[in-house]
Amino acid sequence: MTDSRAAGRVLLLLVLAAGLCFPAFAQAAPPAAGGLDALLSDDGSGRLSGSVIQLILIVTVLSLVPGIAMMVTCLPFMVIVFSFMRQAIGVQQAPPNMMIMALAMFLTFFVMEPVFSAAWAQGIEPYMNGTLEEEAAWQLTTAPFRTFMALRTDPEALMTLADAVNRPVGEGQEPPFSLLVTAFMLSEIKHAFQIGFVIFLPFLVIDLVVASVLMAVGMMMVPPTVVSLPFKIGFFVLADGWLKITEAILRGYAA
Repeated sequence: MTDSRAAGRVLLLLVLAAGLCFPAFAQAAPPAAGGLDALLSDDGSGRLSGSVIQLILIVTVLSLVPGIAMMVTCLPFMVIVFSFMRQAIGVQQAPPNMMIMALAMFLTFFVMEPVFSAAWAQGIEPYMNGTLEEEAAWQLTTAPFRTFMALRTDPEALMTLADAVNRPVGEGQEPPFSLLVTAFMLSEIKHAFQIGFVIFLPFLVIDLVVASVLMAVGMMMVPPTVVSLPFKIGFFVLADGWLKITEAILRGYAA
């Protein structure tokens, strides 16, 4: 029951955060019934009214909520690491993509739950109670995400992107949200590839040993991957690889 309520809060948080991007929409009344004329502006120009345009923008943003969730959370990092792990072992469909994505999503929720709770308590709940204006609610809602992303963002990536668009960020100055999100995603991808390289090394050693043994006994026609696969799976199972790597990932975010 608690998990379902927490998941509902996260979903509502994303929806309301998207809605806060357009403050005027929160106060705009829906157009009165009247067919096509109700969708047009009152100045007689034949253009769509502001509330209709805002509604279109809101629907567009809500369609991007899954992408937004990936941009400001640790989900891409975990998906890449687990994909590297599966490729290093040498099994292409075990576990399947859906299972990897489900595991990454639940771990993301586990890691991001304090951030979601802080964003809810600081921004969304006061806004729903009417004690905060839209702009203040947006700032307080995104503040926990800013803190989370800033701790995981490579300063070099942030400065490089800022210089690329000729928008340098001064010392102690808070970077724009769009710049921070982009630098955060690139940093997460970089860290995931670094961990993927480390994961590949022991399995590469097993492949090299098996290939050398096969050549030494004259079995050059036997594919080394066929022989090395059971050894890699056995090594990974004995080392409890999934649990160990998942533990290392979680400790990295807890640090």
